[in-house]
Amino acid sequence: MSNGEVGGNGPARERITLITGASRGIGRALALALARQGGTVVVNYKRNTDLAEKTVAEIGEAGGRGFAVRADVETADGLSELFDEVARRCGRLDHFVSNAAASAFKNIMDIGPHHLDRSYAMNLRPFVLGAQQAVKLMDDGGRIVALSSYGSVRAYPTYAMLGGMKAAIEAWVRYMAVEFAPYGVNVNAVNGGLIDSDSLQFFYNVEGMPPMQGVLDRIPARRPGTIQEVADTIMFLLSEGAGYITGQTVVVDGGLSVVAPPFFADVGEALALPPRPTRGD
Repeated sequence: MSNGEVGGNGPARERITLITGASRGIGRALALALARQGGTVVVNYKRNTDLAEKTVAEIGEAGGRGFAVRADVETADGLSELFDEVARRCGRLDHFVSNAAASAFKNIMDIGPHHLDRSYAMNLRPFVLGAQQAVKLMDDGGRIVALSSYGSVRAYPTYAMLGGMKAAIEAWVRYMAVEFAPYGVNVNAVNGGLIDSDSLQFFYNVEGMPPMQGVLDRIPARRPGTIQEVADTIMFLLSEGAGYITGQTVVVDGGLSVVAPPFFADVGEALALPPRPTRGD
């Protein structure tokens, strides 16, 4: 079975999930969703021990089990220490979710070598090396999911560095999906649009950035997404129902990536979309 469960009529094996950057945001929401299904969650974090321990406590309250591992996945040694601890405490792994991310927001001409090195070390390298380590612990198949963003396929101010890394991640997902398929391991990505999170608020507070509302008006859904909606999408990709999905990037953006100018939000009254029709119309 590809999701770490016993076949036939035997009981389901408890699923063990490692999430990088799991003490807040999408990582935390995913951890609690997994806990509600009775799973074990490894909460990786870098600095805030109190926040990580609070997430572990909430995992227990939600019906799961969890433990926190402080490890800086930006370094190869830190990533190895993280997986060594998972191997020591669990002996195996069913899911690896590469969620942690960080980058400076700069125009291309303002990017220095140290910015590029850190963006690679924080965003791409932990996913690739982490996937290698995860496969070694997936003794009965498993799932790998990476977090991406719509900057991987669209260009917008100051996002070239992170968007380029996210595009690379999506390419690696396709290659991993092919090479890991014989091991029963599915690899996918989730590409989020404007998701209401601390990261979104930080990005739109960069000096010179236009108001967020101007973008929200152009999203067909007319609102930002929620971290829970992204977490729910990841949950599906980790489930048995997604057993035949691999090498894909699932977009969660309220339709943002499918619109182009002239935008529906900008048309005149003659072309404005009507209210929802009823059967009597």
